[in-house]
Amino acid sequence: MGAVPKKKVSRARRNRRKAMWMRMQKAKLVPCPRCHELTMPYHICHHCGYYRGIQYIEIEEEE
Repeated sequence: MGAVPKKKVSRARRNRRKAMWMRMQKAKLVPCPRCHELTMPYHICHHCGYYRGIQYIEIEEEE
């Protein structure tokens, strides 16, 4: 029989632990295939508004 926890881990304790682990990870950035700006993988690019070739956000051009 394997190891079994003696008490249930509360949602707050579990979430705090996971949040700290996420904070310790380096931010992984990849270049956007459309505008070549660095953005998080699997997220909409905030510079051009595209994700996987589809425009989701209309970005106004600054002049």
